[in-house]
Amino acid sequence: MHVSRQTLNAMVDVATGDVIGPYRTHADLNALLGQYGFQNDGLLTRRDFVLSAVVKLNGTPALKALILELTHPAEVKDVRQRVDVVAHLNHCLSYDGFEIVSGLRGAPVVRALSGSVVDFPDPLRGSNDDARQFLEEQREKCDQKIRDGDYDGAITNARSLLERILQDIEAALTKDGPEYDGDLLALFKRVQRMLNLEPGRPDLDTALKQTLVGLTSVVSGIAGTSNKMGDRHSRKYRPQARHAILVVDSAKTLAAFLVSTFRERESSGQ
Repeated sequence: MHVSRQTLNAMVDVATGDVIGPYRTHADLNALLGQYGFQNDGLLTRRDFVLSAVVKLNGTPALKALILELTHPAEVKDVRQRVDVVAHLNHCLSYDGFEIVSGLRGAPVVRALSGSVVDFPDPLRGSNDDARQFLEEQREKCDQKIRDGDYDGAITNARSLLERILQDIEAALTKDGPEYDGDLLALFKRVQRMLNLEPGRPDLDTALKQTLVGLTSVVSGIAGTSNKMGDRHSRKYRPQARHAILVVDSAKTLAAFLVSTFRERESSGQ
């Protein structure tokens, strides 16, 4: 999640409590930001310490986690104060294309104001730092490009996101798999076999078989759409917002299903 300088400053206002929200001492801020790897040895003022931390967190999943923590009922117990804190942050976040809303049981949720609405879990635990950063960048770029009207770019990033998820799963399940040659459908079919998701299994219900067959069509469609409408090749068609959102959300939904299937397989020891 990447936000503007104004939003980072608003986060400093809230985290310190100097402008709005509960006041936090040096010790409080060390406890809050220590879980993200930051400690103030006393050389920085409270505001400078928080600002240096959020600047480094900007563009990472941890920034969203910090925003959610700063607005959580457990952190801001007074309801009126919490409403003011959320309003203070939302004033700036709206210009970045995000907003804080109440989720289940009143816990805060950060959502995009427009564009893709589907999200997927964090990358595979075995992914290295570069892979995790790449996936987060693709996820953010998909949504940002839809908001910016760069629909062909969003389609290209959606394909890249799905490619990397599939490559990570294949790498986790086999040590001597073939080198990826750009054939997205072939890569998916290999991973599909490894995850035991082939629709030809005799023990599957007919409806589930049809769904699994549909996944192959989705991958084929994403590959074809990115070739014709994405910016990776000479574009044959100019995509519209609905096309980009369809491709991005399809890629995210499939990625979420594959990751959850992989994790279930891993936890069961299969």
